[in-house]
Amino acid sequence: MVKEDKATWKSNYFLKIVELLEEYPKCFMVGVDNVGSKQMQKIRGSLRGKAVVLMGKNTMMRKAIRGHLDKNPSLEKLLPHIRGNVGFVFTKEDLTEVRNMILDNKVSAPAKAGAIAPVDVVVPAQNTGLGPEKTSFFQALSIPTKIAKGTIEILNDVKLIHVSDKVGASESALLNMLKISPFFYGLQIKQVYDSGTVFNPAVLDITDDDLRVRFMQGVANVASISLEIGYPTVASVPHSIVNGFKNLLAIAAETDISFKEAEQMKELLSDPEKLAAMMAAASAAPAASSGAAEEKKEEKKEESEEESDDDMGFGLFD
Repeated sequence: MVKEDKATWKSNYFLKIVELLEEYPKCFMVGVDNVGSKQMQKIRGSLRGKAVVLMGKNTMMRKAIRGHLDKNPSLEKLLPHIRGNVGFVFTKEDLTEVRNMILDNKVSAPAKAGAIAPVDVVVPAQNTGLGPEKTSFFQALSIPTKIAKGTIEILNDVKLIHVSDKVGASESALLNMLKISPFFYGLQIKQVYDSGTVFNPAVLDITDDDLRVRFMQGVANVASISLEIGYPTVASVPHSIVNGFKNLLAIAAETDISFKEAEQMKELLSDPEKLAAMMAAASAAPAASSGAAEEKKEEKKEESEEESDDDMGFGLFD
């Protein structure tokens, strides 16, 4: 097979990225730090039929996108985010589903000296199986130990490396001796592009319930402000009507003025015994419902005891 020259390869690459930009309305911009070729191949295979992974030099990706701006100007929003070791994952499927598939493809890796820790690393309390000659190594890292049955035992959980810290040679050597691979590497989703909009991937975690709660909080705030300053809005009108009705009832209670909705209230106020009976009935209703529930539980318990007594002492063929 004849290897294509550099100019032809670049031309084909530009054609490919333009085709993908035209065909797919959605894509993820992903970071590929610490992702090896075998892992990348595995990721491509897992996404086959759902998404297409495209890698390349940042300058070539920027040039291809700039050349396509006349057809799709919204792609310009991607340009500021093309920095570092990044690539694209194009898809037509549900973004949350594809996002989860991308994040599931991670592999464990040892903590190499000089690497930046993506997570906190905690060494658990354990018997290391190492000989006493390694005690000074643990002491240098301020890890409390004791000798138990001829081996070193770590007494407490120790946070060895903090997130974003650079891994030192001593920490790396210790984790390798303990056979601990604390890091997990895979594609990191940097930004999401969907039909002309670029947003943070955290937006994909927002549910309909979250939107509903935030919307209702906003409505409540608008209603509170409107009631406080006396400026009627759609959100405050129901509250204003209820408050006005309460004021009318209060006036009717204190004067001889009456209207249909206030007649029952005035009747109760004029007959204290009837009012007291109604209040007693209202307070007794919850107690009665709870009492009925307890009686049902007792009946079920008695029935189960009777059934067990009936069965006691009899075999299947007696």
